Amino acid sequence: MSEENSGVLRKIIHIDMDAFYASVEQRDFPEYRGKPIVVGGKPDSRGVVATASYEARQYGIRSAMSCSKAYQLCPTAIFVYPRFDAYTNVSRAIREIFHRYTDLIEPLSLDEAYLDVTEDKMGIGSAIDIAQSIKDAIKNELNLTASAGVSVNKFVAKIASDMNKPDGLTFIGPSKIKAFMEKLPVEKFFGIGKVTAARMKSMQIITGADLKKLSESQLVAQFGKSGRFYYKVVRGIDERPVQSNRETKSVGAEDTLSEDTNDDSVMHSLLQQISETVAKRLEKYNLKGKTVTLKIKFEDFKQITRSRSFSFSIHKAETIYREAIKLLDDAEIGFKKVRLLGITLSRFYDDASIEKPESNQLEFEF
Repeated sequence: MSEENSGVLRKIIHIDMDAFYASVEQRDFPEYRGKPIVVGGKPDSRGVVATASYEARQYGIRSAMSCSKAYQLCPTAIFVYPRFDAYTNVSRAIREIFHRYTDLIEPLSLDEAYLDVTEDKMGIGSAIDIAQSIKDAIKNELNLTASAGVSVNKFVAKIASDMNKPDGLTFIGPSKIKAFMEKLPVEKFFGIGKVTAARMKSMQIITGADLKKLSESQLVAQFGKSGRFYYKVVRGIDERPVQSNRETKSVGAEDTLSEDTNDDSVMHSLLQQISETVAKRLEKYNLKGKTVTLKIKFEDFKQITRSRSFSFSIHKAETIYREAIKLLDDAEIGFKKVRLLGITLSRFYDDASIEKPESNQLEFEF
């Protein structure tokens, strides 16, 4: 039943940690505080920025930017390698704080989550007060800051959390959603990336108000099934529940080569390292999958994927590596130089459902 039909408005909070990885580094190492910190690879490497502190962002450094570009923008920045074990431990502590207020928690990553506090465990009642209490607990107990968005659905709450960063708290109530959505630039909409936004702008769709002029059938014709979602959210309708038991859909890893290459031996070596990383992550979460996907990004930043599925689950590094090599061969990259390689395992299986062990003779589904 939808919110409109039930007459009950949900109370949704989106919590987003501020510059999470960089903030943990600054918390744990006092010498980093107040300085531009870049979490990623070395400044002369081809790695990418995972997170930049707010001091670094003042120079234009952003997540997913190459570390070499970040160094050009701010030669005085301090580059540090990610400490994912530390970030994971902090994320668990944050989750424990969330559970004081509700068990309806949908993590999106280590540093952000949706909370449904329509019925909160402490009986506080006000979602704004709950959000402030969570922010206070994170600051007082973990010495970190978070930004919060509060509204009646996930879409608006997520956008609200980004409006007053860092350490912000923004509430967008039911009476303000219509005007808010109409003024919202289309690139801020969930699922609208740079390419789609550029296409919309070429159609003179600049804001939510412009998007609202199109019928549902017109949006579906132009943008596929995503058009149905755009039609609803621009009207403030988002019926997606907070999914506390959301299943992991895939586990993967990727890495950038030290330099563009089409040398098989170099690519094979990197794929072996990636396979071992993926296998460790699968073991950590006790997962085994039936589909291996290889991601290849070329020197011109174009990328392709190749996948292979099995009739039983796999999880061992040597098996993942062997199949990644086969997928690389199938891709027939020829003389194209490769910049990045990645491996993902998906279609997870419960151990009890595994009919066969991994073997050298793999069976494929056609």
